[in-house]
Amino acid sequence: MTPSPSPAAASAAPGPRETTEGAVYTVTGGDWDEIATAAAASDDERIIVNMGPQHPSTHGVLRLILEIDGETVTEARCGIGYLHTGIEKNLEYRNWTQGTTFVTRMDYLTPFFNETAYCLAVEKLLGITEQIPDRATVLRVMLMELNRLSSHLVAIATGGMELGATTIMIYGFRDRELILDLYELITGLRMNHAYIRPGGLAQDLPPGAVDQVRAFIKKMRKNLPEYDKLASGNPVFKGRMEGIGYLDLAGCLATGATGPILRAAGLPHDLRKTQPYCGYETYDFEVPTADTCDAYGRFLIRLEEMRQSLRIVEQCLDRLEPGPVMVADKKIAWPAQLALGPDGLGNSLDHIKKIMGTSMEALIHHFKLVTEGFRVPPGQAYTAVESPKGELGVHVVSDGGTRPYRVHFRDPSFTNLQAMAAMCEGGQVADVIVAVASIDPVMGGVDR
Repeated sequence: MTPSPSPAAASAAPGPRETTEGAVYTVTGGDWDEIATAAAASDDERIIVNMGPQHPSTHGVLRLILEIDGETVTEARCGIGYLHTGIEKNLEYRNWTQGTTFVTRMDYLTPFFNETAYCLAVEKLLGITEQIPDRATVLRVMLMELNRLSSHLVAIATGGMELGATTIMIYGFRDRELILDLYELITGLRMNHAYIRPGGLAQDLPPGAVDQVRAFIKKMRKNLPEYDKLASGNPVFKGRMEGIGYLDLAGCLATGATGPILRAAGLPHDLRKTQPYCGYETYDFEVPTADTCDAYGRFLIRLEEMRQSLRIVEQCLDRLEPGPVMVADKKIAWPAQLALGPDGLGNSLDHIKKIMGTSMEALIHHFKLVTEGFRVPPGQAYTAVESPKGELGVHVVSDGGTRPYRVHFRDPSFTNLQAMAAMCEGGQVADVIVAVASIDPVMGGVDR
């Protein structure tokens, strides 16, 4: 090792000194107090913090990479992919009807929207959009609006829990249970239903379902004002939400944000009004907006959308007429004969006895339809629905076979998360949790 020069030489020649053995650096002592003071006064100290993917306030397995200066967030990025399921790729290896079993599991809080968007696209390719029975379409709308209620209840409940408002969380999940009971009554399952299928529905409403839905509407109308009493006029709640997660209309348009985020910026964009599907143009409801551009405005919009959804569900019940719930074309309609047996929901035994004992042609057709599926003409189609989080679009491509060539979803949670940095940078670390809660992302839909 090359010996260090004398202090006099060091002061005369600061910095590295080249020798035959390489660069030599001279290090001199100093007063520790001066060094500590200089470090404390430095303003270029940055810390990188990983929030998640296990943090309870990141809505599952979302990783937030935050660069902070003290308590201020200077840079924010999302790390996704921890819940990747390969659903879009798996769809290419199942027939068109089996596809609903996959898509219902994407955004697992909005299964009926996933199923409807997918089925509308498949029906568009089949050219049977106008042949879907009215009863099936009305029931699709009813289930989607019930689903909007249950999704918003989770958003409000978890958002309140993350702020410390645990009573809101208890109330939200209490009311969501009532809706999950209706799902179980109608479809047999609380989640992952695969109930909406190409051509219509898996089965009709069970006896007593209409009365139970009406009873739920009455009870929910009584419960909704409780959220206003707890939160809307609560100065502590408002103080924690107002001005947090700010994103104005220009920011929404730049990042592609839709749903309550966009409507909280003042734009009444709702696909049910702007590009109606499933007959939404015939229903009477309002599109709520706010001009706050913050987390509090998004909370108020979700609350008002729940009231509007109750209006739509009530109209659905009023216009339900007896009739089929599956398209008449038997080459597409599968399965349409289901029954509740001792081991759960399955094919009707009477139907099985009929096709196995009386008609060889019906048995062959049933076998081919179940094992192979129906063929969809070559082409591509895009359909979009207004999910609780925003625009949920699906692009379906067929090569003329019994399985999709490609299915790609435009999930609103994925797109809305792009706005996270714009909402959080410059704010406090604690406000990141409020901003993410106001986006209401579900990682099952983000990662797919």
